[in-house]
Amino acid sequence: MAEATIAVIRRLLLCILLIGLTGMGTELLFLQHDEEATQLIPLVLIALAFVAIAWHAAQESSGSLAMLQVTMVLFIASGLLGMYLHYRANVEFQREVDPSIAGRALFWKAMMAKTPPALAPGSMSQLGLIGLAYTYRYSLRQRRQDKPPAPGTGGAQENVT
Repeated sequence: MAEATIAVIRRLLLCILLIGLTGMGTELLFLQHDEEATQLIPLVLIALAFVAIAWHAAQESSGSLAMLQVTMVLFIASGLLGMYLHYRANVEFQREVDPSIAGRALFWKAMMAKTPPALAPGSMSQLGLIGLAYTYRYSLRQRRQDKPPAPGTGGAQENVT
């Protein structure tokens, strides 16, 4: 019973992750988030995530699971980096507009700027956490036991005459 519940939760997490990846990738493309090399990071990671998920769906192996986990850790790191880069760009702009601004006033102006939104890259970190939740305590051994052996692999259920 508990294993069935965990399997449903895992599928839901994977669906949420796929919807988030599709939505974020589409939005970044619509926003033309590709003017600088650092702006390509989320797009490249989203593509990598789709590759990792497809590999893991096709072949549940320790390698595919590790690639998915590493990709999700990179998502978390890129979200943090993106928030820093967005904040820094906002600070630079605010200082150009008002060279005398500093301290708390500068911080709040930079955080509340509409372009680029300082906290928007945090959604990359959120997707990374969802992906890591999907892989948490993922049992490859249990998954392999649930699947019947492939013909010709010498599994215990295979009839040898």
